[in-house]
Amino acid sequence: MKKSIMALSAALLLGGIASAQKVDFEEYTLDNGMHVILHNDPSAPVVITSVMYHVGAKDENPERTGFAHFFEHLLFEGTENIKRGEWMKTVSSNGGVNNANTSDDRTYYYEVFPSNNLELGLWMESERMLHPVINQIGVDTQNEVVKEEKRTRFDNQPYGNIMKAVKENMFKNHPYRWSPIGSMEHLDAAKLEEFQAFFKKFYVPKNAVLVVAGQIDITQTKEWIKKYFGAIPSGEAVKKQTFVEEPITQTIKATYQDPNIQLPMLVTSYRTPSMKTRDARVLNLISSYLSDGKSSKLYKKIVDQKKMALQIGAVALSQEDYGLYFIYGLPMSPATSADLLKEIDEEILKIQTDLISEKDYQKLQNTFDNQFVNSNASIEGIAENLAKFYMLYGDIKLINSEIELYHSITREEIREVAKKYLNPNQRLILDYVPSTEKAQN
Repeated sequence: MKKSIMALSAALLLGGIASAQKVDFEEYTLDNGMHVILHNDPSAPVVITSVMYHVGAKDENPERTGFAHFFEHLLFEGTENIKRGEWMKTVSSNGGVNNANTSDDRTYYYEVFPSNNLELGLWMESERMLHPVINQIGVDTQNEVVKEEKRTRFDNQPYGNIMKAVKENMFKNHPYRWSPIGSMEHLDAAKLEEFQAFFKKFYVPKNAVLVVAGQIDITQTKEWIKKYFGAIPSGEAVKKQTFVEEPITQTIKATYQDPNIQLPMLVTSYRTPSMKTRDARVLNLISSYLSDGKSSKLYKKIVDQKKMALQIGAVALSQEDYGLYFIYGLPMSPATSADLLKEIDEEILKIQTDLISEKDYQKLQNTFDNQFVNSNASIEGIAENLAKFYMLYGDIKLINSEIELYHSITREEIREVAKKYLNPNQRLILDYVPSTEKAQN
């Protein structure tokens, strides 16, 4: 009976995949170099206007970290035609919502409006690109906003600096060694002219992709795009630097003291290849198998069965140039961090030695099928995926076909990739421990 229920569940899920709608889109490039992607979905009367810029923390001067994230905030300050403090009011008073986010690799801005306000959304994003007001008042205001964000989300948050501690030990040459939030000292030291120069270099049509998705008239949308974006100067093509990290060949050991915690945490981290590679996708399957939720191998063994940890989990950070896969755990006395590491290593060795079971393999496929459907389940998700696959992967068609790559991965590949990347001499072992120092205010 149990097998029948599982088979039925798998069949229903796979049936959902089979009926998942293909994302249709049209793309073209304006004369100024800005790429445009349009997706018409008449099912709901909403529209998203979004712009992704190919600029993130990795494009910063090592002495001026935090600039890309700072601009995520600064470019809501206002423009020559939208008064300071009026951006959010304009969006909300027209029935919309908006936001932005920054990573190591890109910055993304978007608005979601009722479809009859598409022209307004396009005008606002063109204003952000063409007429932003970057002055000392705005810089000073957002400096305080970012400082508060850093205090709240990182410095005063228990275990809030795990990512910082991992990255600074895993990367020695690549700008991934710092976090997008950056350094407040760097932002304090920066002059207004430096912010203006950063904008002029990166926030230009040639370094951007515009995505419009939702209930749209394609012909009318193209006319408005030409009207509001066509005359924006193209700017200089951004030349991306290449940073190469030497392979990790012996265990890195480090300690980080956090004044906000009482319980030590074990963190072990492995460097992984670019998210564009097949190996990165295989590693995504491995990380899900080992550590994705309470049904994963590590959680069931270490938390449920052996009661050795209060919590165990992992983060698979896929990025444009390199990635990270790190596992963390909170030991429960009398178990220690060393005990947790031993259990983790045993599970990794099993993957490197034996093929995972057909049952576990099918479960992974079902999990990633479900993620694929969910990622394109909303207009917002579709818009960001279209921008991401075009800009960071260089293959926009992956929005429909990436799941086929996961389906083609074999159990034998899972074993071989685990052997290639997840070895004791290729990792960081980080003791994340309490500090006697007081937390920052």
